[in-house]
Amino acid sequence: MGQASIGIIGGSGVYDIEGLENKRWEKVESPFGEPSDELLFGELHGVQLAFLPRHGRGHKISPSNINFRANIDALKRAGVTDVISVSAVGSLREHLSPGTFVIVDQFIDRTFAREKSFFGNGLVAHVSMARPVCGRLGDHIESAAIEAGISVMRGGTYLVMEGPQFSTLAESEMYRTWGCDVIGMTNMPEAKLAREAELCYATVGMVTDYDCWHPNHDDVTVDQIIQVLLSNADKARTLVKHAVPHVASDKQACECSCRNVLQHALITAPEARDAEMVQKLQAIAGRVLK
Repeated sequence: MGQASIGIIGGSGVYDIEGLENKRWEKVESPFGEPSDELLFGELHGVQLAFLPRHGRGHKISPSNINFRANIDALKRAGVTDVISVSAVGSLREHLSPGTFVIVDQFIDRTFAREKSFFGNGLVAHVSMARPVCGRLGDHIESAAIEAGISVMRGGTYLVMEGPQFSTLAESEMYRTWGCDVIGMTNMPEAKLAREAELCYATVGMVTDYDCWHPNHDDVTVDQIIQVLLSNADKARTLVKHAVPHVASDKQACECSCRNVLQHALITAPEARDAEMVQKLQAIAGRVLK
């Protein structure tokens, strides 16, 4: 199986990067079921990358049916330590116009039909989500965006809805009063699972529309979103291309607190842990289960 240090989760347009060498698709088995797709391994600037199409190639998996646990487990098994998540989002703020990129730093999770943890009965763990993304990784992405001339806002709250339908007007207005900046359907429980897997994780929200709250814009349609998505895809590729050297050259990465969150998170006494679950969690938590 291929090995990579940086993982990219996003759509098909993200991994079609000029200069990506030694590309190969490989299936990575996970005890949590089937990941969304095979991983595309490749080398950029001498750095090993692994790309995962979140919805599968051709966008065939709806948000509620994404196997987030298998996706994160597969990336961890592939040697990934840093994950850049690239996602389409709707804007809840006037100044975040379509085409703007937002480096998210907070989430409100409104999903309800998804498996949200690797842990459970037989092996219980509690990790902190107070700061749900890696600030160090966010710094590198911000620097890369500025370097590439991409319009970006650092910081913002992402409301994660279940979907697959878009918001009602009442919901959209309510989320605005909550202080949310963007809305989407995919980054939870992805961020929670990345934290449990001790991966550094950062989200780049690519604004495609104004949701439905904006009085001077028509209600969002899939056609409109796709048009902006296509224009955002080129910027996303450019961002990844510029971010990789920043992330790869960070000599302080091994000291990042994201990489040892399980140190004091396991609650179940060793003698009471379910052996089958312990085996299942070897890739995710093997460091603290030895």
